[in-house]
Amino acid sequence: MRMFLVQQRTRLKNRVHANLARYNIQIGTDVFTVEGRLSARRGTEGGAAHFTWQHDAARDRIELATPLGQTLARLTGSADGVRAEWPDGRVVDARDWDDMTTRVLGVPVPVQGLAAWLRGQSRGTTPSRIERDPRGRTSVLSQDGWEIVYAYADDDAVRPARLTLRYAQGEPTEVRVVVDRWD
Repeated sequence: MRMFLVQQRTRLKNRVHANLARYNIQIGTDVFTVEGRLSARRGTEGGAAHFTWQHDAARDRIELATPLGQTLARLTGSADGVRAEWPDGRVVDARDWDDMTTRVLGVPVPVQGLAAWLRGQSRGTTPSRIERDPRGRTSVLSQDGWEIVYAYADDDAVRPARLTLRYAQGEPTEVRVVVDRWD
């Protein structure tokens, strides 16, 4: 019985979130923790990692690890700047996320936009175009030269399970994100 009630609650919650997304209503979305896997490729260079990302309006904390769980780097950022720390003690400071990801990963991963894009929303600072699927969920979002294509685990899912981000200007860049868990 308990499992049935949990499933019903989840379905109801998903329907509510889908209707909120359909009308672009955002409620309590500035804080999240997400775990998953990502790969980034620019030209012939690229890499892959497991990630845990804690986000709120004031700061971000991203931990990158190998598929076996060994820490690759910890990245923290706020309006004051961004810092990357490696297990061997190396530290790199940068003025913002774009500068940091270009220096550390060799690929300018749009972390500032990604917080909104991960949730199927445009960031409100620049023009965007959103295509929705029949359930009202974001299926394609274009903003700042990036095109983000969304895939959902099933028809009831309101949060994307997979994203493919492509940046065609200059040397083509592609970032793939698989979300394993949302909190």
